[in-house]
Amino acid sequence: MTTTKKGRSRQEDSQPIGLAILGATGSIGINTLDVVSRYPDKFRVVALTGYSQVERMTQLCKDHRPDYVVMVDEDAAELLSAAVTQMRLKTQMGLQIEILSGVSGLEKVAGLPQVSCVMAAIVGAAGLVPTLAAAKAGKRILLANKEALVMSGSIFMDAVRENNVTLLPIDSEHNAIFQCMLRQVHCNTDNSANDQLATNQTLPHNLAEMGISRILLTASGGPFKDTPLDEINNITPAQACAHPVWSMGKKISVDCATMMNKGLEVIEACWLFNTNAESIQVVIHPQSVIHSMVEYIDGSILAQLGNPDMRTPIAHALAWPERIDSGVQRLDIFDIALLEFEKPDLARFPCLKLAIEVSKTGGTAPAILNAANEVAVDAFLNERLAFVDIASVVERTLENMTYTEVDTLETVLRVDEQARAVTQECIKTMSIRVH
Repeated sequence: MTTTKKGRSRQEDSQPIGLAILGATGSIGINTLDVVSRYPDKFRVVALTGYSQVERMTQLCKDHRPDYVVMVDEDAAELLSAAVTQMRLKTQMGLQIEILSGVSGLEKVAGLPQVSCVMAAIVGAAGLVPTLAAAKAGKRILLANKEALVMSGSIFMDAVRENNVTLLPIDSEHNAIFQCMLRQVHCNTDNSANDQLATNQTLPHNLAEMGISRILLTASGGPFKDTPLDEINNITPAQACAHPVWSMGKKISVDCATMMNKGLEVIEACWLFNTNAESIQVVIHPQSVIHSMVEYIDGSILAQLGNPDMRTPIAHALAWPERIDSGVQRLDIFDIALLEFEKPDLARFPCLKLAIEVSKTGGTAPAILNAANEVAVDAFLNERLAFVDIASVVERTLENMTYTEVDTLETVLRVDEQARAVTQECIKTMSIRVH
């Protein structure tokens, strides 16, 4: 059989890539499907997963005809099964979809033999187990779930190395950093494949060895960058979710408003690019045109620019190392009147400060930070906690727990559960300033 330069047969190259989208009903999942739908000859949707949005998943089943669907909520899985059966009878579409439920269903579709690429887009700690399952199964992983690295960095990266996984970042900032790094920095150049993102596998402990002095991680600053501090006490969930640039889910929108999201991205970047927080500078850039930068020791700074649309990094990772049209409107550089940059005010954004400190502490501290933040943000969205108290609750949880090494997945999951319980107690006992 004739093979290509990369060792794959031409017949294999002509086959559509089997894709599983973990978190298909969220914004990343929907944007992924938008890109994929433009290339039916390149990609085939094998599996979709969601939590409980039956109506939306029913429509996705109709539009994309996956072989498998997982609804984490068992009741939602039953409702979806009934909806798909009704749709099959009404439209005579011949849909043959196996519907699964629970975490076990997520793990199963992440490891299906007909799946070669997994979009890991489940928000929060819930995405850790299935994303790790995809790594252990040796799938190409498009990583949008930063918690997999925040919570279990060493465990996850060990699985990536041991199973020869191609790992590609989807967060616009990390994808931009990846694009700004020279090919030999982030690729395994010691074998003929040369299309594998090796990340921690081949990156040196000191990025200066590869000519890099630091990573410049950009942030929009969120909706309250310039809000007077005496007005922050009265911020409502609706205001916090109204991001000035990006369209995202509620939890991530709140994280952007507190800049906890940027703190988690610092931790993620440390693992992805095998560096430390001291080599990462967070830069507030309100226009969100430059998605991140890499500074080299010769003084050069490489930046990745584009309109703020998640389809750009999604399309980049789906086709890498090639390029495909993402459907994103082109950036007109002549329309850019001004590009602003400023250092973040850590007094205004205590969540960012906490996350940077935790990245230096390591061990189970990042998992505790993540769990506490998820619980605190949920309390804020349900009007049980004031916006300014999110950071206070997270800090108190960190103070009330003991840090250990991350040795097993069980340790991570146990610490996550304990941290959530401690955070709930902190919310109950502290002086709440709910407006």
